[in-house]
This record gives sequence, structure tokens and C-alpha cells, in this order.
Amino acid sequence: MLEVNNIASQVLLNCSISDARHAGLYSVCGLALRLRDLYKWEKGLYPWQEEESSVMLEWIGEKEEKWESLSGKDFSDIEILGRNYDPFDVEGINKAIEVYGIFYGAGYVHSLKPSFFLAFLDQKTDIEGYPVYYLGRELARDLLTVPAFSQDGCILIRKESAELYLWNQMFFIKKSGKQALGFALKSYGVSDGSPDMLHQNLAKISAAELEGYVYHELGEIKDRVFNRRIWRALVTKFAHTPIELLARSVKDLLADTNDYGKLKHIARERREGSLAFHVAFLDGLRKELFPELIVAFQEFSGTRDWQVIENAVQTGFDTARNLAQVLSGIYLEGEKRDDMKWVEYEIEKELLAPLGIVKV
Repeated sequence: MLEVNNIASQVLLNCSISDARHAGLYSVCGLALRLRDLYKWEKGLYPWQEEESSVMLEWIGEKEEKWESLSGKDFSDIEILGRNYDPFDVEGINKAIEVYGIFYGAGYVHSLKPSFFLAFLDQKTDIEGYPVYYLGRELARDLLTVPAFSQDGCILIRKESAELYLWNQMFFIKKSGKQALGFALKSYGVSDGSPDMLHQNLAKISAAELEGYVYHELGEIKDRVFNRRIWRALVTKFAHTPIELLARSVKDLLADTNDYGKLKHIARERREGSLAFHVAFLDGLRKELFPELIVAFQEFSGTRDWQVIENAVQTGFDTARNLAQVLSGIYLEGEKRDDMKWVEYEIEKELLAPLGIVKV
């Protein structure tokens, strides 16, 4: 008999160990927002529900005490039906538990933070020959609210996290994204962005937007521009630096703009709301690398001319391809020289300095 709660407890322990090790990666504000999400999940709150500050602060204090108690601990194996599995053996673990309607995820995210989760499996489909798992209520998770990712050639859609992620994106929208957000909401029949209207329509909108995550992940899996070995080396050797951020942003842009990706799918299917959400939520380096989409959307919002969007998407793909080629060329030359400091300097000089991210 599979003891689901016992497995969830084991996964939660590894989640806490990872959070304890890597909480220092985040700014004070960034950590507070992630703790806010984790609290809502632990307490079963809706995305829009907020706890009293005093209660939150007490809970955060307890969480930090737990993290301190886990300092120096290694990740634990996951014991299932009398057999122990390495916590990163996702294939072995899922072979053991998928038949019971639950699914496990593990991997490395930004700054090589290990991330783990366990969730009920709602539905399994496929796209272009790749399995797509739609996951429901989450039984274990860490600080990260990740709506989707790919794992061993499979696409995982975390519906619970996706809903919280969408709420956060709308709630913390920057001024520059408000016009596109309004356009997106109207496309879904939401006449205003009042809290009540957002509460009532969040589940419907989030469910409709899951398709976009699927095609982003498919775009990543199908990408053949950015050599995977080189990309992994860049994010590993330069973890938690602007170089890692650039490499990840380029990979994301390729995934969104290649023939299998999210924006190509949106344009083919004429999904106005999804396009507007994508534009509204563009920020940071992703926005710096793809300003053409912002300009194109301004024109599109008045004309509904999809050719304008398709042209911008092609430009975005060309930009990402060129950046991937430059990054790869610099890295390969650095390998020949056996000099990663040279790689760091060249990437900063050739790519990051022109973007205003570093000074050389």
C-alpha cells in the first residue's frame, strides 16, 4: 500500500533543505514574496488571500528556525514501498508512483538551486510525441512558484502553481505593462481589473493560459540553436551571475520564438489574450532583448494585424540565435584556452556591457 503522506513528508524535507541552503540567493524582498507564496500553499489559501502581518512574521520566524536546524544536512533518499531512490532519480520514482496517480519532479533551477515537488496527476496527454503531464493539487513544494518546466523530455504543467503565478504577475504588474494587461483581461471578457472581477475569473483565465506554457516548454525541447552542452556549462560555471541570466534569457527567447514555441503558436491560433499577457509580463532582460514585441503590440492593439506580430517574433528569434552563437563561440574559445575568466570578460564586454548590465 502506497503511503502518499509519507512520501510527501520525505519530499518536503528535501524542499526545506534546499530552501535552507539557498534562501540567501534572494533579495530581502524576493525572499519575502517567495515565503508569501509558500505560506499560502501550506495554509490552503486562495492566491488573493493575504494573512495578517503579525501571523506571517511569526510563521517566517518558525520557518527560519527550521532552516537553521537543517543547516549542513544532505538531501535524503525517497523511500517508496521498501525501496530507496536518489531524490534526483525522477524516472525511477515516477515509475513507482505514477500508477497511483501522483507525480514527482526534481531538478536545478536558477542559480542551480535544487527544486522538488510532488503533486496529484490530473491528466496525461502528448504533443509532438512528448508526454504532457497536467498536475493538480500539490502535496509538496519549495519556495519556487513555477508554472511549468520540462523534465527528461516530458512537459510538466503545475496547475496550482500556474494559478498563483498568474495572480502574482497581475497583482504586481508594473506601470509599463498595465495597458497590455487591460487588453488581455478584456479579451477574456473581464471589463475591469477590480479584485472581485479577478477573483471570479482567475481559474478560467489560468486554465486557458496553460497551453502557452506547454508550447514554451515544447519550444525549449525542440530548440537546436543553443547547444545544450554549452548552455549547461554556462549556467553551471557562471551560476548566480549576469552570464547565467543572459544564457537563460536567450534560451527562453528561442523557446518562445522558434517554430514550435509559444509566440508562434499564439500567432497561428490568433490568441489575442495570450499575446497581451505575454507582453504585459515581459520584464528585465527578457524585455531588453525583445523590444520589438512591445512596439509591435502597440500597433497590433489598434490594427489587429497579426503580420506585425509575426514579423516581430521572427526578429526576436534572429536576435536570440545571434546571441546564442556569440555566447557559444566565446565559450568554445575559452575551453580551448582553458580560461573561464577570459570567457567571463569577453561575454561581459561583448554582450552584457552594451545592455548596461555590467561595466568593463
